[in-house]
Amino acid sequence: MSSVVERTTARAAAAASDYGPAALFLAALVAGWEVAVRLLDIAPYILPAPSRIWDAFLRTRTTLPEHIITTLREAVLGIAYGAAVGAGLAVALAGVPLLRRVLYPVLVTSQTIPMIVLAPILIVWFGFGETPKVVLVALWVFFPVTVSMTDGLLGADRELIGLVRSMGGTRRDVLRHVLIPSALPALFAGLKISATYSVAAAVIAEYMGAQSGLGLYISRSAASFRTDQMFVAIGIIATASIALFALVHLAARLMTPWMYLEPRGGKG
Repeated sequence: MSSVVERTTARAAAAASDYGPAALFLAALVAGWEVAVRLLDIAPYILPAPSRIWDAFLRTRTTLPEHIITTLREAVLGIAYGAAVGAGLAVALAGVPLLRRVLYPVLVTSQTIPMIVLAPILIVWFGFGETPKVVLVALWVFFPVTVSMTDGLLGADRELIGLVRSMGGTRRDVLRHVLIPSALPALFAGLKISATYSVAAAVIAEYMGAQSGLGLYISRSAASFRTDQMFVAIGIIATASIALFALVHLAARLMTPWMYLEPRGGKG
């Protein structure tokens, strides 16, 4: 029992050490923001004080859940589809050199097209429903996942691959037991980047036209000059992005535990 308490205390102390300075900085930033707005008498439609933003959150809290659920559903579905297609293409690119030489430059070139330009085109193609938002998020997720996992597959240990083949392993065995495990850390690195931007991608698509979502909430707030409500949406987007990043990080710890093992003699 005492060992459990000691481990819990140690983890709490480590968390406080890791995240305490950032939390204190954010608290000081918010306090300074509040004081500056009041002392300089800044108009609320230009820069609302944090207290006014909180009041706006309380005032609209009954309508926010529907918008939040819509945006999160689009983001999560986009991550799932984009990651699935990106991982599948990465396996193909890593396994077929000719395909890699043909498609890889095209993939890199495609990233020069701003995603915000694609949003109205997708709405024309798919309408104002959920589909164009999910597609835009999937496109946002697709590239970092594909590139990261391709590099992970190509960087697998050649000697280990040779060992599996020398023991009679097939290409499927090599892929399952060597290539995919070695590429998982790179895959999750790409997913962390994608998860961070997925909510923003969904909001951008909603801003162009939607029936529900945080993008619609921002659009309506901007039309009525409710800057405080726009900041509420910004805070929710940031919180949701951090939550998705944390979920991907947790999944990475569960699926690649060997990446998080501490060396002997390290901190317990």
